[in-house]
Amino acid sequence: MTGEAAMAPTLAQALAGAGALGLERLDAQMLLLHALGRAPHDRAWLLIHDDDRLGPDAAGRYRALCTRRAAGEPLAYLVGEKEFHGLALQVDARVLVPRPDTETLVEWALEVLAPRRTPRVIDLGTGSGAIALALQQARPDAQVEASDASPDALAVAQANARRLGLAVRFRQANWLDGAATGYDAVVSNPPYIAEGDTHLAALRHEPLGALASGVDGLDDLRHLVRHAPAHLAPGGWLLLEHGHEQAEAVCALLRARGFGEVQSRPDLAGIARCSGGRWPEEAAP
Repeated sequence: MTGEAAMAPTLAQALAGAGALGLERLDAQMLLLHALGRAPHDRAWLLIHDDDRLGPDAAGRYRALCTRRAAGEPLAYLVGEKEFHGLALQVDARVLVPRPDTETLVEWALEVLAPRRTPRVIDLGTGSGAIALALQQARPDAQVEASDASPDALAVAQANARRLGLAVRFRQANWLDGAATGYDAVVSNPPYIAEGDTHLAALRHEPLGALASGVDGLDDLRHLVRHAPAHLAPGGWLLLEHGHEQAEAVCALLRARGFGEVQSRPDLAGIARCSGGRWPEEAAP
């Protein structure tokens, strides 16, 4: 063994060094696999090869990745991928990282669409395309549309759709501007954090425009509740993700606008994370 090889850290030592930087073990393992060019979930391989030594190039890549993660950059941006509802989505700093809690919104949408044949649904503020693509994957017969005001976000979403072979129709638009009518469901995970919220500091690596919405975080939610009825079919649903303390406020907005069957659904932690309502069959928009 050469002197250079003898000084190179083993995989186990590299992981220990990442832990010393404050990284969680799973994050450290994912980054090491990425630095080695291996599949992101091949953690068993790391255990089998923990005495292998890192080459200088891989060691350099790993140190850089760990430094960025320790500074708060999302793991998904560093590895370029995030799983959502069984789909491997490519993500970067142009879009929010899809959260597991948003799968609550997808499951609810699939529930309300279940009795409808070839349903029409639109996902507003689609970002990476996570919600729209998950719906299209689960309901190949559905006509799924998605919009976003950001051309950068749309580029990410469209690339994901092409790679996954899912025929979602994308367009650039601010919320429902220019949208059709007669949707069976309008769904959205809009910005809902108050502009002065201290939690924004922890999210500084993600696009602010996809996070904050006015002084109380409800500006975009108010807009969607106000304008969605003009685009819903009679009996169609508006389903919205929101902050952990906003369910009561969003439900009040829905009721005041004339929605029926207003209710909320919990996220994985049991917190009311999504609220929605059904537009009455006989109501005018």
